[in-house]
Amino acid sequence: MSKDAVIAKLSDVFRHHGYEGASLSKISEATGLGRASLYHYFPKGKEEMAATVLDRLYANLETNLLKPLQGKGKPLDRIRAMGKTLDLFYNNGRSSCFLELLSFGEAQPLFQSALQQTLSAWIDALAEVLVEAGQDAKVARCNAEDAIAQIEGALIVSRCLGNNEPFKRAIANLPKILGL
Repeated sequence: MSKDAVIAKLSDVFRHHGYEGASLSKISEATGLGRASLYHYFPKGKEEMAATVLDRLYANLETNLLKPLQGKGKPLDRIRAMGKTLDLFYNNGRSSCFLELLSFGEAQPLFQSALQQTLSAWIDALAEVLVEAGQDAKVARCNAEDAIAQIEGALIVSRCLGNNEPFKRAIANLPKILGL
């Protein structure tokens, strides 16, 4: 199995079980790799596995979310494109947010800096689009933070209710939430 395929399987395990619940047994079962093979790919163990998944997530975020937000086109069109990307990434609100899963418990101190960097990059890119659309920089930053909080909160509510409608509404209402 390629390392990329292993990382994809790891992402699924962490998304379904969280950092603390992702035991080496569950990881081994999901990847089909024994402990020795896992340690061959990731000598530092589970922490390195999660860090690698987080790095891949950031690269995906940068390619599929941040660059399009910073690209050309009308701000509203770029915001709508972001919504479509998020809808795909979160499987229409059915998938957990990996950032959330690393933000508590024993994972939090290990990944706090990377989580902060990832969210700050997203907030900054979104706020820049809003400034370009004519919003004051402080208002744009608050609107960007509120929109991301709405999206992330809707993911949690959708999972808890077993109903992805809250997430779908959050994505559909992004222009309104952002003051556009």
